[in-house]
Amino acid sequence: MINNGWRPAASGKRYPVENPATEENLADVAAGDAADVDNAVHAAKACFESAAWRDTSGRKRGKLLFKAADLLESRLDEMARLETAQNGKTLFESKIEIGMTINTLRYYAGWTDKIVGDTLPVDGPFFTYTLREPIGVVGAIVPWNFPLNIASWKFAPALAAGCTVVLKPASETPLTALLFAEIALEAGFPPGAFNVICGGGSTAGAALVRHPDVDKISFTGSTERGRQVMKMAADTNKRVTMELGGKSPNIIFADADLKSAVRGAQTGIFYGKGEVCAAGSRLLVEKSVHQQVIEQLAEGAKKMTPGDPLDKNTRLGALVSKKQQETVLSYIKKGVDEGAQLVAGGKAAKPNGKGYYVEATVFDAVQPEMTIAREEIFGPVLAVLTFDDFEQGVQLANNTIYGLAAGIWTKDIQKAHRAAKAIRAGTVWINSYNFYDSGAPFGGFKASGFGRDLGREALDGYLETKTVWVGL
Repeated sequence: MINNGWRPAASGKRYPVENPATEENLADVAAGDAADVDNAVHAAKACFESAAWRDTSGRKRGKLLFKAADLLESRLDEMARLETAQNGKTLFESKIEIGMTINTLRYYAGWTDKIVGDTLPVDGPFFTYTLREPIGVVGAIVPWNFPLNIASWKFAPALAAGCTVVLKPASETPLTALLFAEIALEAGFPPGAFNVICGGGSTAGAALVRHPDVDKISFTGSTERGRQVMKMAADTNKRVTMELGGKSPNIIFADADLKSAVRGAQTGIFYGKGEVCAAGSRLLVEKSVHQQVIEQLAEGAKKMTPGDPLDKNTRLGALVSKKQQETVLSYIKKGVDEGAQLVAGGKAAKPNGKGYYVEATVFDAVQPEMTIAREEIFGPVLAVLTFDDFEQGVQLANNTIYGLAAGIWTKDIQKAHRAAKAIRAGTVWINSYNFYDSGAPFGGFKASGFGRDLGREALDGYLETKTVWVGL
């Protein structure tokens, strides 16, 4: 979708999108490359510089976003089924995530007429003030694990701020982005305000990052890819926001409500098949309750039966692709080879004779130096480590290059706040895990990135500050 028009790729090439639960072809989509990106960016720039968009007040932009939210809500079931079909996640999860996308649109629709500057009490005979102005053309590059939801974390605040957008969805999961482009068109966004380019990261994605007329890149993906994006963006001094990988610790202290903690640990790693940046993939358990926790975890994991994602009772869907299934299985093999104890799962599954499923997997006796304790697996694989006391637990939690999220389970509120302050992570959940809200900023420390999605803070990534001095 470029300039409010549907078109094939300039090259005429297309590529298939597969349903990972059935291994069937869902659709063939245009394989965009540098020529298509150039067309989309020129359309976005022309729109940004046009009176039609420049003179659209914040309140009118808000109406467009509210209209898009209403249209998406009217098609929630259709969009959720499409998200499940292309990603393999359960319909239960897809409905939650499309619901959050609707909330994100409405949240930023409400911000559009509340973006303000300040008056500054400077020395001298001056009236000095600041303006907050849109940064320009935004390239949004999003992953395949939450295809439309994470996309909305970027395009909703960008459009609210007055920017124009070129969205590059993951090549595995472009279909809901294309369907949302149809919704944006119906909502009344002017030509060039919202564009979607499908294609690979090394072709369409790289061209978007390198394009001189793109003012900002907002990227969510792996830390390795994020580093590549930053290097490419440096050539044109682009601003970048990075939400990258994680190896998040979920800490169970001995005084926790163990039933709730185990349930939270399972949600933390098995929701979304573990294909979650903030997945609680390292479970740190105080030694005195370790045996109770591991027994409950193993029992719970064995009940997490992979199944048809469209079945309302399924809670563990298919991984996004055969490649990702192979990656996850290779990590499970490394865990076994390096001496971790496999207590649940560990194998591929084909509940309907097809699909890229992996059983809910739990490893015990994991040591900090093991691969499964250090590297992001992005699958339903939990590594359980133990600690002796508070200090060792916090040290173990911080013993990672990542800093995206963390969980803390304890009945001691003082201990909970001490741990939350000591852990270096962008989000810390206490006696809960994996909760998000449009009003709560999300992003990482260390190798998990910088800048924030969601909340008021996300808007800062799409705004420039201009200082104006008026001599009196």
